[in-house]
Amino acid sequence: MSSFIPIFAANFEILMAFLRLKSLLVLCFSLFAMANLNPLLANENVANQDSTIVAQDSTMVAPAPKAFNVTETILEHIKDDHSWHLWGHTSIALPVILHTSKGFELFSSAKLVDEHHEPIVFKGNFDYKLMEGKLKIVNAEGALDEELNKQLLDISITKNVASLFVSVLLILVIILSAANAYKKTGVTSAPKGIQSFMEPIVLFVRDELAIPNIGKKKYAKFMPFLLTIFFLILTNNFLGLIPVFPGGANVSGNIAFTMMLAVCVFIVVNLSANKNYWQHIFWMPGMHWSMKLFLAPIELIGVFTKPISLMIRLFANITAGHILVLSLICIIFIFKTVYASAIAVPFAVFIGMIELLVAFLQAYIFTMLTAMYIGMANEEHHHEHEEAAHH
Repeated sequence: MSSFIPIFAANFEILMAFLRLKSLLVLCFSLFAMANLNPLLANENVANQDSTIVAQDSTMVAPAPKAFNVTETILEHIKDDHSWHLWGHTSIALPVILHTSKGFELFSSAKLVDEHHEPIVFKGNFDYKLMEGKLKIVNAEGALDEELNKQLLDISITKNVASLFVSVLLILVIILSAANAYKKTGVTSAPKGIQSFMEPIVLFVRDELAIPNIGKKKYAKFMPFLLTIFFLILTNNFLGLIPVFPGGANVSGNIAFTMMLAVCVFIVVNLSANKNYWQHIFWMPGMHWSMKLFLAPIELIGVFTKPISLMIRLFANITAGHILVLSLICIIFIFKTVYASAIAVPFAVFIGMIELLVAFLQAYIFTMLTAMYIGMANEEHHHEHEEAAHH
């Protein structure tokens, strides 16, 4: 980690800018929440007045005020959606792509909701309706059709998918800009602009993650894969730091995203593994045959648990950070007083700053463990003397 200090110092101002921006965003959302508190309280007063009218005239029925649901509010902000919600009733419609027994069908997600963003039935090849965030086929009475839904395949461009496209485009623009600058100035010239930001990070991944875990002879082959993982996770962590803001998406906190990253790691590790790696799994060198039979299934299970641990670790850490910040903001609505913000806002800002550091840390840990697994799969054979002594 000796080269980490100059790398961190070179980008210290950028990190501080991110921290200040993070704090400002959390503070702005907290103020936005308090600003919307008065309408909530006003609605409650109206409901109280309505209940008084009901007491005076039993023929009138006042609607019961809807209680604030913390769990529903939090899950609403961190889950995926078929439209990209911005604020209020303003959303960006995304393409819905379905495959049913009648073939493929394409339409806009705007047809699935009304002007108040409430789910409605859309009549296409079948009757479709959003139910708990999932697109389902319903019958004429609006009830779920179990048989038809078994044949429904939803491959729509959801909010998380669209955000993933944005992050990939952003990474390509940054990486290609730095690469074109190197073509013009050469690798020996002092880095400028975007180069000065990207070069320390790339060198950090090479010198602190790839070479120590994979080795100098083989690390270069895996550098593009490691850099792709590192920047993809880091970028999506930054874009989804707080998904409650306009345009926010919880990509890194989506189990499907982390699962695909883990599957890619699983494929690369096992396809690049040498004979020594598989020998250690199925027939451990230097041990009695009875112990080899005992250790073989355990080692084989470890082949699958390693990527699973990568998947769960990233998903759980990012999701937990979002839930914690949103829970603190919800305190204002639970107690229905602006004085609760004296506790909620400072703690939300503090947790938000920690979450920013977690965004760096999770990208680092995922890439480091990936490099470690690749290095273990490509380790040279060192047990000839052990086998000879055993026999």
